[in-house]
Amino acid sequence: MDSKLKLIDRVSFIRLVILAIAIASIAIFGWSLTIWMPGQSYLQVLPPLSVTEIKLQDRLKQDVETLAVKIGRWNVDNYQNLVAAKDFLDRELTQAGYTVRAQKYTVDGKTFSNLEVEIPGSSRADEILVIGGHYDTAFTSPSADDRTGAAAVLALAREFVGTKPMRTLRFVEFTNREPPYSSTQNMGSQVYARAAKERGDKIVGMFSLETLGYFTDAANTQKYPLPLSFLYPNQGNFIGFISDIDSRELLRNTIRSFRAQAKFPSEGAALPSLIQGVGWSDLRSFWQQGYQAVRITDTAPLRYPQYHTADDTMDKIDFEKLSRVTYGISKVIRDFVGLEG
Repeated sequence: MDSKLKLIDRVSFIRLVILAIAIASIAIFGWSLTIWMPGQSYLQVLPPLSVTEIKLQDRLKQDVETLAVKIGRWNVDNYQNLVAAKDFLDRELTQAGYTVRAQKYTVDGKTFSNLEVEIPGSSRADEILVIGGHYDTAFTSPSADDRTGAAAVLALAREFVGTKPMRTLRFVEFTNREPPYSSTQNMGSQVYARAAKERGDKIVGMFSLETLGYFTDAANTQKYPLPLSFLYPNQGNFIGFISDIDSRELLRNTIRSFRAQAKFPSEGAALPSLIQGVGWSDLRSFWQQGYQAVRITDTAPLRYPQYHTADDTMDKIDFEKLSRVTYGISKVIRDFVGLEG
């Protein structure tokens, strides 16, 4: 009898060991698939801004002020202001030396426009990198932090004028990201990504620049969907890189490049698109067409209490850090497209 009990205990123990190994293996696999990122986040004191970053800071502040203050709220309910924002971006891109292509479409009797400029590639011209942000606002909010994405796209487009990339480089200002068109077929990025797929465009990567300007060192300011709160810092002082599982290769290459060159805190995750916040913004439109896309963001409402409220104003934006992040993104772009000369 004792020998039988010992055998049962031994079998039970073996089963528990196997179960523990299986659970540990699944946990390790999940971590390596979604959470592990190459390189190390920068955790030291931020160095002084370079001359280039100081100039970039001034230009970003000027452009956000034009979009968020001088023009003000603009969306389908403030249609004339939406047109004014589009005209400002069109004019600035033209003055930078680009030929602007307006992708126009009509909804409910109103004409909306995505704005695209392109630098053709050389040896790998068929491979396209899209840098995009949206220029419409939400509800009655000034949406200053939302404007940082559109301003960063404009700033990056200016920086690459006259360069010779091996891959084709496109900068796109999207319309109708916010309600009532968010997550519908009339969302600007949806219109753009569908048309790209129909043309057979070989988009090998898309960076969605979405809310880049709010940072705080205060504890317990950064929120996450469970169980991510156990894995990431609780200070909202980093820039986030987020993708779905299918885009994890692009995500890891992006954050590897950023961490190697930019002295700024960063965190990244490749997560199932159904998790809260993963598919926010224009990158989902590209996922739906089979393209890899990464969102670069301050995480918006997971950190920023004033997100989409009347208090989302310019004084909440840290333009020094916005400049650091934008300059870091420019280096990532240079790595991705490869510049000649």
